[in-house]
Amino acid sequence: MSEPRSRQRQDVAEAYSIQTRSGIQGALRGGSIGVGLTIISHYTWPFFRRQTFQFKGFIVCTCTVFGLVISAERALQEYEALRRWEENDIRKEARLHLAQQGIIPTETAIAKWRANQEADTERPN
Repeated sequence: MSEPRSRQRQDVAEAYSIQTRSGIQGALRGGSIGVGLTIISHYTWPFFRRQTFQFKGFIVCTCTVFGLVISAERALQEYEALRRWEENDIRKEARLHLAQQGIIPTETAIAKWRANQEADTERPN
């Protein structure tokens, strides 16, 4: 398997774990808000008290799913922004080094530069 492909698989696995953890936390937060609002509404609003148990459960489920989705999406967007920022820094450094050597920084040249940099950091002194 090629190096970029394995790096991409690692990124996907890390993003999945971040999104899963954040989604569970968001679901717990949203579910507790839904339960709390349902209890408060039940005891303070006569119209809501007359609603069926299924409808109240639907309200709690809706809050739970909303919390899960929003939290997981926010975590994923933050992770993607961080990865984009790191990638842009690496590409900026590669363009600078290649330009100093008189090489036009094409995608191929940047990929070769990156492979050389990774090989240099892995090589023991």
